[in-house]
Amino acid sequence: MNNQRSRRFIAALSSIAVASFLVTACGAGGSGGGGPSATHSHATPTTPALNGFPAPVIPISNPLTDEKVELGRQLFYDKRLSGNGTQACASCHHQDKAFTDGKPLAIGSTGDVHPRNSQGLANVVYHATLTWANPALTELERQMEVPMFGDNPVEMGINDSNKTEVLNRFKNDLKVVNLFKAAFPKETDPVTFTNIIAAIASFQRTLISNESKYDQFLRKQVTFTESEIRGMNLFMGETAECFHCHGSFNFNDQPKFVGLSPVETPFHNTGLYNIDGKGGFPFPNRGLFEFTSKPQDMGAFRAPSLRNVAVTGPYMHDGSIASLKDVLDFYAAGGRHITSGQNAGDGRLNPYKSDLITRINLSEQDKIDLVNFLGTLTDEKFLKNPKFASPQ
Repeated sequence: MNNQRSRRFIAALSSIAVASFLVTACGAGGSGGGGPSATHSHATPTTPALNGFPAPVIPISNPLTDEKVELGRQLFYDKRLSGNGTQACASCHHQDKAFTDGKPLAIGSTGDVHPRNSQGLANVVYHATLTWANPALTELERQMEVPMFGDNPVEMGINDSNKTEVLNRFKNDLKVVNLFKAAFPKETDPVTFTNIIAAIASFQRTLISNESKYDQFLRKQVTFTESEIRGMNLFMGETAECFHCHGSFNFNDQPKFVGLSPVETPFHNTGLYNIDGKGGFPFPNRGLFEFTSKPQDMGAFRAPSLRNVAVTGPYMHDGSIASLKDVLDFYAAGGRHITSGQNAGDGRLNPYKSDLITRINLSEQDKIDLVNFLGTLTDEKFLKNPKFASPQ
């Protein structure tokens, strides 16, 4: 095993140990930046149900409270938050799909088709970075400005011409105004975009998924089938090597929690494309390269969490792989060879491909076993939890 793989193996085992054995008190302490500039004090602090997970980092500028979470839930599902009043956050983040939308590419409120698909929000409080490839977006409060105010492409479509109208929709609704007053009791005019962002971020931080069959297996509450056991052993072992990028308690390699230092934020080129024979990825989906302009960052994307992965397809940053079986075929081949069309090229030969991506000798039974193990990461309670559902 080379040095890079050794380091990742040790990191993976450490994170798995955290998930298996660390029992943390339910105080959501910690510090972090990037939240709203104002600090609000409340009488009803809240915390996610950790159930053995490490304590998440909550920014001191935006402490969790029951009132703020309830307001955030209301706003998350409210279409009035979009410029044209047609789309809510929940339009691209469906609870039954682990807060993805089942589409290859997201579609904004004005019909703009996005270059990437909607990522899931399960355990988003534990993510060190929050998008497919932007290393600067590390806090939910800052990330939320992109879908709300971004114009290329348009998502929620809030801009200078309609932002007053958007706020007035809520100011004219007494029920919602009372939710704002409860969440931000020290403010005379609490219906602001700063508070909208703080509330939705608070709601998102409570979206904890930790009741999958896998979690129950770790707690010795259920048993795995023989196929699931084989799949787990493949996933965690040196044959399939999935754990290198998906080995933490959150099944990714960018976990963040109280007490973890330093927090690593790796990005990976998996050989998905090689459109010019020189490592090129289709514009504008060129990964970390879009921010660094470094050739070695071409096609480098964040490894997403695999929790609830069975319900979050289609897969990859552009939704270009339909099923988990197809994903396994792709990785087993050491990359993707596209033989025709504008994206033709042999990703297996991409010069910037991670050395973690090599051909893997997997039988058809191995692939079945891996898919069955991945199915144990589905948290049915999370997908149906009324606390996360629309309040209407």
